[in-house]
Amino acid sequence: MKIAVMGAGAVGSYYGAMLARGGQEVALIGRPAHVEAVQAGGLVLEATFGRFRVPMRASTDASAVRDADLVLFCVKSTDTEAAGREMAPHLAPHTQVWSLQNGVDNAERLAAVLGRPVSPAVVYVAVELAGPGHVRHHGRGELVVPPGPHSERLAPAFTEAGVPIAFSEHVRGALWAKLILNCAYNALSAITRLPYGVLVQGQGVEAVMRDVVRECLEVARAEGVEVPGDVWEAVRRIAQTMPSQYSSTAQDLMRGKPTEIDHLNGHVVARGEALGVPTPVNRALWALVRLLERQVPAR
Repeated sequence: MKIAVMGAGAVGSYYGAMLARGGQEVALIGRPAHVEAVQAGGLVLEATFGRFRVPMRASTDASAVRDADLVLFCVKSTDTEAAGREMAPHLAPHTQVWSLQNGVDNAERLAAVLGRPVSPAVVYVAVELAGPGHVRHHGRGELVVPPGPHSERLAPAFTEAGVPIAFSEHVRGALWAKLILNCAYNALSAITRLPYGVLVQGQGVEAVMRDVVRECLEVARAEGVEVPGDVWEAVRRIAQTMPSQYSSTAQDLMRGKPTEIDHLNGHVVARGEALGVPTPVNRALWALVRLLERQVPAR
């Protein structure tokens, strides 16, 4: 099967490498330094289960999605529409598109640009780019996607590659559950520049995280979204399963890059304002990260 990864950062490169190791034909589409490293020597996958060098195609051009059976769309939320427009002319009629992005509305935004359905996928993986052509995996790796004939046809490629995949009729609720995890951890990890396992030991941190979760759940209820499971238990467990992970927001700030905070805590604040739900803790975290984005990263 031909699979293209549009926006091959840490998450996209990890899944691309896993699928390529599983025998699929994978093309990564990413930034020049990363692409050049992969072209020269393959992708180095430093995983919890071993270290591998995985050869695969790589390009900086969106035309590399041409003839793909599946596109894993992994660009930053802020770049969704622009990347979608670049990709649109090159998609084949049979190509399926999955959004593996943070946030809860990217699939709808991308579908509006492409004029075709996009399946939202919920991603649970701890990874980082250790350098050009080098991905470091800290834990987990499962995906949750909507059921349907196309998803079920594509799923064996993932399971054979060692990527757990589950189907859910309630992906919107699962996306909100993931959003709440991100809202609880991302900004705090970014502001403190601490990994999750250390972060949660800080005095008063648990109380702040509980406030974030409560506000998010109130906004979700006002949206008419049923968030599955024990959300606080899921939040608490993240620090146990990913203790060495820095949030993607922290990684962006440390590299001097824009973050996705507007689509995380900022989304909760915006929807809270629209629905009349107060979100003071999410607002404070969002505002602090926006301030940090304007500073020169520490060296």
